[in-house]
Amino acid sequence: MNIPNKITLSRIFLIPIFIILLSVPFNWGEWNIGETSLPVSHFAAALLFIIAAATDWVDGYYARKYDLVTNLGKFLDPLADKLLVSAALILLVEMGIAPAWIVIVIISRELAVTGLRLVAAGEGIVLAAGSMGKLKTATQMIAISVLLLHNFPFSFIGFPFGMIMLYAALIFTIISGYDYFVKNWHVMRDSK
Repeated sequence: MNIPNKITLSRIFLIPIFIILLSVPFNWGEWNIGETSLPVSHFAAALLFIIAAATDWVDGYYARKYDLVTNLGKFLDPLADKLLVSAALILLVEMGIAPAWIVIVIISRELAVTGLRLVAAGEGIVLAAGSMGKLKTATQMIAISVLLLHNFPFSFIGFPFGMIMLYAALIFTIISGYDYFVKNWHVMRDSK
């Protein structure tokens, strides 16, 4: 349990706090942002989400710089990302901000990749995330952050940046899932 893995675990422990901020009807007021308003609790949740998402970069950088990459980290890091992203997307659907069908596609891909990783782990193989997966994660984190902020600062000019990023995340999610299964199909084919 090295420092990068502890950072990853901290990301997982932030998820319930994030969920509470978006689920419990706190009455901290609202800010007018262009054509809409942003509840302060949503701003706090978005800030917490951004901090949690940033720990993804921090733990990976620290692990590579100090040669602390472990099999536990290769498993925990993508799991923490999936838990954080899934929680955020489901809450965005509940809030009426994200289309359910996009969230279903994204979460289905995440579950399929996790299943492949579990099959690989049963064979003693650890599958790390590839570059397409990292791009997928980055676009998802940006889309979710902007949508949690009710499209701030783009709401002032009426530009739907958050939704555009969500569609970009959907595209990268599909492409990276296909890429992941093509590159690692041998794990499924050769499993016992």
